[in-house]
Amino acid sequence: MTLQLNVNSPGLTDEQLNALHEMRTRCARRILLSTTLAASGHPGGSLSALDMLLVTYGLINHNPEKPRDEGRDRVVVSIGHISPGVYSTLVEYGYFSEDDFLSGFRRTGSGFPGHVESVAPGVEWDTGNLGQGLTTAAGMALAFKIKKQNNRVICLMGDGEHQKGQIVEAIRFAHKYKLDNLTVLVDRNHLQICGDTEEVMPQSIRALYAAMNWNVKYVEDGNDCSLLFPALAEAYRNTSGVPTVIVARTVMGKGISFMENLARYHGSPLKEDQLAAALEELGVENDYEHWQARRQEPVRTDTIMPAPSAYPDIRPGEPILYDTDTVTDNRSAYGNALQNLAEVNNLEGRPPKIVGVSCDLEGSVKMGGFHKHSPDAYIEAGIQEHHAAGLTGALSRESLVTFFSTFGAFAVSEVYNQNRLSDFNHTNMKIVATHVGLDVGEDGPTHQCIDYLGLMKNYFRFSVFMPADPNQTDRIIRYIATQPGNHFVGMGRSKLPVITNEEGEPFFGTDYIFAPGKADWLRQGKDLTIVTYGALAPAALEAWELLREAGVSAGVLNMASLIPLDMDSLVRAASTGPVLTVEDHHLETGLGASAATVYVEKGIQVKMRRLGVSRYGSSGKPAELYADQGLDPASIARAAGELLR
Repeated sequence: MTLQLNVNSPGLTDEQLNALHEMRTRCARRILLSTTLAASGHPGGSLSALDMLLVTYGLINHNPEKPRDEGRDRVVVSIGHISPGVYSTLVEYGYFSEDDFLSGFRRTGSGFPGHVESVAPGVEWDTGNLGQGLTTAAGMALAFKIKKQNNRVICLMGDGEHQKGQIVEAIRFAHKYKLDNLTVLVDRNHLQICGDTEEVMPQSIRALYAAMNWNVKYVEDGNDCSLLFPALAEAYRNTSGVPTVIVARTVMGKGISFMENLARYHGSPLKEDQLAAALEELGVENDYEHWQARRQEPVRTDTIMPAPSAYPDIRPGEPILYDTDTVTDNRSAYGNALQNLAEVNNLEGRPPKIVGVSCDLEGSVKMGGFHKHSPDAYIEAGIQEHHAAGLTGALSRESLVTFFSTFGAFAVSEVYNQNRLSDFNHTNMKIVATHVGLDVGEDGPTHQCIDYLGLMKNYFRFSVFMPADPNQTDRIIRYIATQPGNHFVGMGRSKLPVITNEEGEPFFGTDYIFAPGKADWLRQGKDLTIVTYGALAPAALEAWELLREAGVSAGVLNMASLIPLDMDSLVRAASTGPVLTVEDHHLETGLGASAATVYVEKGIQVKMRRLGVSRYGSSGKPAELYADQGLDPASIARAAGELLR
């Protein structure tokens, strides 16, 4: 490490200032070279934020030889497009070599993507989708408060991105939870892609934070390290219970005379002749041709950081058995399981292992018991779903098992992008969405989430589970608590009967163990198979009874694990006879579409019909809505009979 600044020092020494100046020159050279070599990138903002980056990494507690050391402070770069500045700074602090960066920047397969990603040592979070970083930083800061750790979090943001609404959600949240271990640095260069920030969208950044009761500091020259350091050091020492924002007035393209204060250099690299002029102005060698030749060699991948893998040891507790006389909703079973998980894992006198996040819906999503048992682990995010979803991802990456619960329309549809970013970041989210599908009933189509599986299919690191009754809900919740990775569990609103076997005993009894990618044969049949899941499983069983009375032997396959899918059971169903899929989901993107894809890819010819939601529902009782769309027991049985003709 080339520089270590003392947070208790009143200012920087001449020697430190000289060192920072020399570091800046080297970094500016790398910024300009890397973007011209790649013929793309963002040199202007990298140069304006460079001094903040250099002082930040000189100040924080970190160890380049152990990039994921638990005691490190976190730096979240919300303006992820300034990757040339970030990578250049990390070279100075010993995370990797200049050769690694310049030879690999923006090349396929390298560890130095165009927007910062945690494949690069020293980068904490994949960003670039503006407006997300403060949520992430707040989640990390809250995690350290919950775990009673002294780590600090610094979030570097741009001024243009403050036009995003999610930032306001995060600002409110950080004040509510007294995140004095969080410091925001704002690169206030007054420029964004299309020009002056005040012309694109007027805003007063300092007034915004002041209105939310933050400590607000202003640095008149954010490219002057002697002014940046005392402001940042003071914020680093802060224990007031109030988070701090430092708004620093900077210059786009700082240090290169013909680039300064020009918006076009936000995302435009220099041409070769301009690069030569800029390097001459910096007083450094122009070795562009050397690096151009190096980039003709195969891309190196040996610097790529593996995904973080820390996950706490969680005890699953004892399953709850709901007997056949019980009629309750899956969300209540979820609440009971979550409370029990807290009872066996969140022990008195120790930091909690399991936390819960909700958005003004504690009672509806049945988190009350968890809240009562673990008040310090229950996080009320208010009606701020975008922030809450991103917050959950950040918390889950800090070795906290994090459950996020709200209605399906909010947990899936509204925060698709936030969940997508968490998926990039190898988080361990436990999204448990209630009020899914037409089963929401009288609240109407705006709340009837019928796209949960269709949207979740677009991620690469999410599983999707839809329990059929309270017993299966209990087992699934205990399973996801003990397993790393992103898991979505969906359920409706209504009370459901306990699923039984043909002897009338609970199908998902105490000996049942949920396994992802394994379906449940609720009934065996010889003529056809009804494939279903979730709230429509009872209707499918009623249809089975109607078919039996009509002399038809139908199988009922409960596909609680939708991602991953039990392809073997689908193949077995097709070998029996026709297949009828039945689901409370958009007809074109749900289980039926998944099953059809399996059959096509495996070359299986089978007579098949898909039942599902074919149009937006209306406001009414769930049973009426199901009947209206041909999803009631009689309609299911009739469709099965038609398949056999």
